[in-house]
Amino acid sequence: MEEKKLTGGFTLPGESGQEALTLELAKRWGADVIRDSDGTSLSDEILNSGYGIYSTICIIRDHNEWAKEHPETLQQTFLSTDPRTAEKDSLSIRLLDDFYEEQFKVNDSEKALAWWQVWDRTANLTVPEKDWSYDASKGTVSVNNATPWHSYTVSFLAYRIWEEISMYNHVTNDWGDREHLMPIDPVYPEVQEYLLSWLDGWCVSHPATTVVRFTSMFYNFVWIWGSDERNRNRFTDWSSYDFTVSPAMLESFEAEYGYRLTAEDFINKGTLNSGHMPPSEHKRDYMDHVNRFVVSFGKKLIDITHRYGKKAYVFYDDTWIGVEPNGSRFKEFGFDGLIKCVFSGFEARLCAEADVPVHELRFHPYLFPVGLGGAPTFAPGGDPARDALEYWLHVRRAMMRVRIDRIGLGGYLHLLPDHPEFITFMEHTACEFRKLLELHKTGAPSSLDISIRVLHSWGSLRPWTLSGHFHETYMHELIHINEALSGLPVNVRFISFEDVLTGDGLEGADVVINAGTGGTAWSGGDVWSDPALVEKLSAWTAEGGVFLGVREPSAIPDGNGGQTFAMKQVLGVDMFRPSLMCHGKWDFDVTEAVSPDGVYVIPAGISFSHKRTFIRLMDKTVSVFAVDDDGTPLITMNSFGKGKGIYLNTFETDPVYNRFLLNLILFAMGMDLEQELLTDNPLTECAYFPESKSLVVVNNSHDPQSTTVHAGGKETALSLEGCEMRFISL
Repeated sequence: MEEKKLTGGFTLPGESGQEALTLELAKRWGADVIRDSDGTSLSDEILNSGYGIYSTICIIRDHNEWAKEHPETLQQTFLSTDPRTAEKDSLSIRLLDDFYEEQFKVNDSEKALAWWQVWDRTANLTVPEKDWSYDASKGTVSVNNATPWHSYTVSFLAYRIWEEISMYNHVTNDWGDREHLMPIDPVYPEVQEYLLSWLDGWCVSHPATTVVRFTSMFYNFVWIWGSDERNRNRFTDWSSYDFTVSPAMLESFEAEYGYRLTAEDFINKGTLNSGHMPPSEHKRDYMDHVNRFVVSFGKKLIDITHRYGKKAYVFYDDTWIGVEPNGSRFKEFGFDGLIKCVFSGFEARLCAEADVPVHELRFHPYLFPVGLGGAPTFAPGGDPARDALEYWLHVRRAMMRVRIDRIGLGGYLHLLPDHPEFITFMEHTACEFRKLLELHKTGAPSSLDISIRVLHSWGSLRPWTLSGHFHETYMHELIHINEALSGLPVNVRFISFEDVLTGDGLEGADVVINAGTGGTAWSGGDVWSDPALVEKLSAWTAEGGVFLGVREPSAIPDGNGGQTFAMKQVLGVDMFRPSLMCHGKWDFDVTEAVSPDGVYVIPAGISFSHKRTFIRLMDKTVSVFAVDDDGTPLITMNSFGKGKGIYLNTFETDPVYNRFLLNLILFAMGMDLEQELLTDNPLTECAYFPESKSLVVVNNSHDPQSTTVHAGGKETALSLEGCEMRFISL
């Protein structure tokens, strides 16, 4: 099939004043839709050019005139001052000293003050209301009867007076004295009435719009900026519900659940409630309450959109809190499509699994001068074509496994003329995407008969990642594991600990993976103190399952019965603790892992010189396949009944590591490594589409590679250029 015949499925950002460039790139990239971006508009020439039109709205901002008339309806959050040490029996704390005052304003209304708390953090006690007072003229809280040398904090409600995404875009793109946009909160009935009327009028005034792109619903992920530029990003969590808080929301929660939350439920001793930590029961209840409200009111907005003959898509990121695209209520919105910003393959898989008709990916780099981390992209010193290629190498692995219906970009086209190599790269990428989509339309690619369960606190509510937007980092092995799994030809499902304890989480599973730092939502934290969880997983393993743990799997934060890993009897290893300093340890030999067909499990060239955790063997029968320079085991396998326990000290995704993970799983299951649907070169991967008898082979390295593929009953040998994606008809 010729590339020129494949068009569509591409969303292009347009820009008034750049009409010629917009239409030129729309044709060159085969776009069928043109969209606006934050801070841009589309001229009549673009609107009437025959393309579909996405119009971006952030429903809770860009209403400054109304917001100024109703300041009490601005969105809020709990903030907590940094600890201040009392040197005598009194202490004064200015509330906003630590925060960016263009983002926040203290809410000292009577209703808000009822939720404030002052804490003696040294003694972990709240300060009685009689012992503190607030001075509105100075914005300070005075603590009386303080204990000298104890540290004190104030938890208070604050209005958010600058919507965070607009704030970031404003600062990043140097929008000067443009008015700051404020976020209003639809928890208030008067805001709901206003927004329903506003959207109705908006739909009338935008006849050319074919898709309303909600970005996203009402509540942004938490992004708290600090007063000091050296710590501007004080707290960023793409999954936190802290920006949904208001006296009205807290009161409605109390009415529904029958108990009252406090500021401390959100402040959590100053650590807040990152989605990377196990959720408390209060947090789960509060999230469920907010989700119910967001879906209920959100559906009314979607119904208006549909009434005017327009489709409604939702952008996963930004104000996505309360939406939960993989949750049980998401379908009730009635969205026609979901758009997910992606850097990696696991984000593409997350998007593809949402229950919605159309799945669209917004690629990176964003058409901004600098990226999210502040490094130049379309600014001097940047290389956007290089960046786009690196992201594409990750994302296309996942797109080989699952169907994605559309791709696109966001940002500002006027940045592109100086980067012709990026324009060429996107043209090539769009063609590869369309070829891949055509194959998916014929049917799903074949997979190995292996069912993997990834076990963490959130389970299916937040598959592939615990938050909306997250990069692979050294802190979270499970994200690296998920990235590897996103492109492997295996069946993956995410389960929670509750699924294991009370549901069918283990039914049909061949492998269970638990990974991450102890005490986190990834590893599980205190849930591992429940003997029933250990019993169920141990019995399942003994019957032939494979339990694969990475870094600190099944770790009980405070230990239990002299152990750290609750599953140590299955894994055959446990964490080293100071209490074991005087205990002896097993000597061992490092052995080579070789599959039944004589293939080495650990690919040549892979390095395991790094470690994250000091561990020790629990039994002489445990096999050790790799150690670090100090002799600490890095890869072990333990026989447990009919099953296996595998331990990896760490895991960092790259093409060779990804294949190593699959090799290890095949080896533990007693299977050959030279399987159908696999290549013999770990730097390459493939997908076979049986309905069309088509094979896709990719080179995940930048250097030329030769590989042999077993698929469709045939053996195919080929040579690939660096980063090449080859489509072959069998």
